[in-house]
Amino acid sequence: MFTIPLPKIQPNTIAVKLSAAGERSVRKGHPWVFSDSIIKINKEGQSGDLAIVFSHNKNQVIGVGLFDPNSPIRIKMLASGGGVIINSEFFSEKINQAYSLRVPLLKTNTNSYRLIHGENDGFPGLIADVYARVLVIKLYSEIWFPYLELFINHLIKVSDCECVVLRLNRKLQRRKEYYGLTEGQVLYGDLENEVVQFIEHGVHFSANVIKGHKTGYFLDHRHNRKHVGELSDGKTVLDLFSYVGGFSIHALVNGAKKVTSVDISKQALKIALANGNLNSFPGKHITITGDAFEIMQKFISEKTTFELVIIDPPSFAKNKKDIEMAKKKYTLLAELGVKLTDKKGLLVLASCSSRVTASEFFALNESVLNAQSRTYRIALTTQHDMDHPINFEEGAYLKTGYYFFSK
Repeated sequence: MFTIPLPKIQPNTIAVKLSAAGERSVRKGHPWVFSDSIIKINKEGQSGDLAIVFSHNKNQVIGVGLFDPNSPIRIKMLASGGGVIINSEFFSEKINQAYSLRVPLLKTNTNSYRLIHGENDGFPGLIADVYARVLVIKLYSEIWFPYLELFINHLIKVSDCECVVLRLNRKLQRRKEYYGLTEGQVLYGDLENEVVQFIEHGVHFSANVIKGHKTGYFLDHRHNRKHVGELSDGKTVLDLFSYVGGFSIHALVNGAKKVTSVDISKQALKIALANGNLNSFPGKHITITGDAFEIMQKFISEKTTFELVIIDPPSFAKNKKDIEMAKKKYTLLAELGVKLTDKKGLLVLASCSSRVTASEFFALNESVLNAQSRTYRIALTTQHDMDHPINFEEGAYLKTGYYFFSK
């Protein structure tokens, strides 16, 4: 049962004519139409208005999207190739398609997953994550408020959840309230505890679905955490930028001798210890609060090394002007990581900066490693887990490389 009535907003329909370049982009299936690609609108649009997109010359309908006057991405596309009717059946089909991609994951001992991955699943600016029986919907644009009633019931049905939590990004939070909807609000069912326990490939974790970052946890690295765990038996492990201990706990559960988790957030490390306590393992778990760069330098000065080092920093490139600085930081982390990795050890380097491409990131890592006197091999490179499908170039952000040293 919904705790409050969902908004009943009747969006308008507007006609939008694109430039030749904008038309080419839509015909290729790109989910974004930027403001400079629009050459004509029949009337002023409001957030969430249904935009019928016309071709440059022949006035053919080539797609349908949601109008967003508050963003340079003026239209978030819902469908391309022609006109469609946007109703509950339209969204239900999208949700069913998304769920079918996640079925193989849910056949493992895992009950946490991303059900809707924004544009890549046909819901631009919307995320839906499942933690056990709790569904967390996060909105990044107000374009979705008129349509919530059309698809939330189907999300509940498909996920078999008992509770729905609404999260809003910072921009939306500044408005305080939208039609009675607020950040961290329980929309459906009862939430006994804002900290929800869930399972990831047999390992137990928790997420604060009301106050936690994003929707409470980072699900995209799941396959990498599992793989790191499988490589951790009997090893000493250093987990840098550990956040709430995803890599650390997988390593411990899989037999790591000692794991050191480093993060600048004392609260995140407190949760990491709590996550550890949800599992049983014989190894030792140490947490260190502080700047990862400084702590790495301290370990190096003390000649401390580890058999397995994971470096998974937050995004360093929030916008285009940050790209070169981000590359310098990734270079430094790789250089420090090499010095911290023991003989015949494993260095795992990851990036979630979408503006630094996978090819750029892996080339940067190899450049650093090739400049060292140590021999190594690239054991594996990975990108997104199966519940984070990527259907357009800008949607790709996650990349991870596994580098084994032979001396």
